Amino acid sequence: MRLFNKIFSKSRLDENGIFFIEIKKILGFKPKNINSYEKAFTHRSSNKLDLKGNPISYERLEFLGDAMLSAVIAAHLFNKVPSGDEGYLTKMRSKIVSREHLNELGRDLNLIRFVESKVAPQHFGENIHGNIFEALVGAIYLDLGYSFCEKFIQKRVIEPYVDIAKLEGKVISYKSLVIEWCQKEKRTFNYDVFEDNGIDGERLFGVKLSIDNKIIAKARATSKKKAEEKASQRAYFAFQEKINNK
Repeated sequence: MRLFNKIFSKSRLDENGIFFIEIKKILGFKPKNINSYEKAFTHRSSNKLDLKGNPISYERLEFLGDAMLSAVIAAHLFNKVPSGDEGYLTKMRSKIVSREHLNELGRDLNLIRFVESKVAPQHFGENIHGNIFEALVGAIYLDLGYSFCEKFIQKRVIEPYVDIAKLEGKVISYKSLVIEWCQKEKRTFNYDVFEDNGIDGERLFGVKLSIDNKIIAKARATSKKKAEEKASQRAYFAFQEKINNK
């Protein structure tokens, strides 16, 4: 928390304060109402309330930012790929705003350094990075409107990360691919947890994927969902030729 105290040693409303200066660098333009950005980095554990007694946290801005990202990315794809049908555009947008990608964006900007919380940073889940990135986008919209929000998304998301050719070949979910293939080929499949324990203070889940009652892949991860995805990825590579020719 020492870094946090240093960042917020001056008032967040002070244009000479570290927080204001750092946010300005990230945005590429000057914030108008720094309070919106303060909320974008306030964790619910802070137990803060606004003047009306409503709880303050980044979660509402996260909701708004998610909608803004979807709208701007959808408009970009609509204009960039005139031949893409609804299904193609939806799939491509999902790849760009995937949780994995948003987490990467949040980590690249090191946004977690601004989070005000009573929870130690090492106890945050991995998705905190993407959540506060979305909250930041929501704060920009509230503060400066759609055009500035679009400008930020163009600069921080579309220009450095959106490569249509690469995205076309990117797999969003190996589990979805495997399940879709099994259903089409009328194969039975099952994900079973065979391990649930802790090692060195970290909880781990072991999952095995069976297809037609035969164990195809096993994987361990810090959550059941991640373990299923990892096992699915291994199964995908085992059946890659068949799945790609479905």
